[in-house]
Order: sequence, then structure tokens, then C-alpha cells
Amino acid sequence: MTLTKVLSTAAISAACGLAAAVAVAQTTVNMINPLPRSTNFFPLVVGEELGYFEEEGVAVNLLPSDTSIPYVAFIQNGQADLAMLDPFETVNALLAGADINTVFEVMQNAPEGIAVPDASGAQSVADLVGTTVGLVSDRDRAFLQAALATKGHTIDEVDTVVLGESGPTLAAAMRDGAVSAISGAAPDWIALIANGIGTRLITPDELLVSPANTFAMNVDAIEDKRDAVTGFLRAWCKGMHAVTVNRDAVAEILKKNVPEEWEIEAAGQLYLDMSIGMNVSVTARCGDTQADVWAAIQPQMKAAGGIAEIVPVEDFLNDTYIEAADDFDRAEVADEINAWAAANM
Repeated sequence: MTLTKVLSTAAISAACGLAAAVAVAQTTVNMINPLPRSTNFFPLVVGEELGYFEEEGVAVNLLPSDTSIPYVAFIQNGQADLAMLDPFETVNALLAGADINTVFEVMQNAPEGIAVPDASGAQSVADLVGTTVGLVSDRDRAFLQAALATKGHTIDEVDTVVLGESGPTLAAAMRDGAVSAISGAAPDWIALIANGIGTRLITPDELLVSPANTFAMNVDAIEDKRDAVTGFLRAWCKGMHAVTVNRDAVAEILKKNVPEEWEIEAAGQLYLDMSIGMNVSVTARCGDTQADVWAAIQPQMKAAGGIAEIVPVEDFLNDTYIEAADDFDRAEVADEINAWAAANM
């Protein structure tokens, strides 16, 4: 083969987002998180489209997330290598005796919030006292509890009803006045917008800075799974970094891979903007654990009744994967996302 043909082949491969390296044997990493592949967790979708997980020798298997079984149980019984937990789930699992570590902070700003209809007179969560508040799932109860506690109230001062994740159901509950507010997260606000309901957030500022979603592992699996989990996290970080280089290309990747979330263009774009703010790490190293933040939020969680005790951060925060996960060539990722854009946009 001539040099010209070699270079042409390499250029085509890069433009298509394919790995130019020799194929690597794949190890499956089983993960459970609150959603299937979604704009909300775009680093996974982008990383798969650009071949980053394949380059790391990793195939990602998402376990069904629509379950009443606590996610921590899936890493305890070995079905999952990684479980995405929020702070309440993490601390309560530790207090219940789970031998787990937090190894990566997926979202360092909270996706959860309290939303009211645009026309609502409520300006604060304190204004919800005496009303019925909708919960997207049982997982949202603890966040509502913490939000009310910031204003000196308890969850016993409101009625709650679990509405489920269906956009039309959420919209009907707000439109008909069945609920005064909804405790949910970014995907739910997008679902409301897509169903014609304008909302605004009254989430207390104190709850916005939070390690909202993290990857947890069984302690005894950390060494056994080191190579595969390191590769998974590095690919995740590359997918995260790509959006800081070419947001429009990431939007196109999401339209291709999760088209159901982009049927309404404006809603998809808003969803991506929200997701960027939550997913792009604020720490210098991608996904780094933040001992100071965990130490600050646990007293709030305890005051709200969401946890019974405070767990010392050194007992569960573990940055053993962070340095390796953050070790990649940013310029190379920039070239690859831009090459994908040139070939597909």
C-alpha cells in the first residue's frame, strides 16, 4: 500500500470517529444508573460514538434502572461493577454497613431541583408548606426533604405523591393543579417543556453545589477491576471533554444516538445545556473526589433527616482511579471531535 493510501485511510477513520489503533479485546463493565443512554449522561454516548470505550478495551453494559431495588445492592451482589449513587444513597448505604467507596464524581453540580409552574406564586420551598408536591420517583423524596429543611420545615408539612417519569403524566399533574411543585431533575423539566408546561426552579442555593451523582464500587473489587474501570473512566472523561471543544458536534451525536430526546429541537438543546453544567467537572482533575464538599453537605443532610449520622469522608472517598482517568491528550480529543464534525455535519 502506498503512503498516500495509508494516510487517506487514517484520515477517513478519524473523520468517522473510528479508532485507528489495533482492535483491543473487550472487557464488559456493568453499570447501573438512573437512565438509559441519554443526553443527561452525554459523556457515555459521545465516548461510544467516538470509539473511546472500544479503544480502552471496554464494552459498557447498562443494567435496567427501572427497579425498586437499591442500586448499591447491584454492586454488593456482583451484578454491577459501578453503581451511580446520589449522596443520600451513598451515606445511607455506608451506615447500613455496605463496604463501598466513591471512586469518581460524575456530576459535581446537582441535577435535582424543585420546579413550580411559571404562573405559580411560590418563590421559595417554604411556600409549598400545606400543599401536595409531586415526586418523579421515591429517590426524589430525600432531596425534597433536604430542600424544606433549609427553610426550617420538614417533609411532614407537605403531602407527596409519586408521579413516575412519564412526561404527559407530569405535565397533567401540574396543568390540573394536582401538585404545586415537582421534585425531580433536569430530564423531568425537559419532559414538562416538551409537553407544553413552562416551569421555573425554586431550588435552595445551598443544595446546588453537590456531588450529585457518583460512581461507587465494592471495596474488594477496586483492584480486581482496575484495568477495566480505569479504561471506562478515561473514556468517560474524553467524552466529557469533547463538549468543551465542539458543543454542536456533541449535539449532533446525541440526535443520532438518542433521537427520542431531540424530537423537539429547542428541548434537546436546553437539555444539553443543562447537562453540560452538571457533567463537566469543576475539579482540576476529571471526576475528582471533593472531601470539602462532602464534609459540608452531610450536616445539611442530617438536619433534613435524610441520614442518621455523618460518615468521615476518609472512610469512603477513594481517588485511586482519578490520576489515570485524567491522563489523556486533550488536543487529540479536540482533533477527533472536530474530525467527526467535518465528516458528519
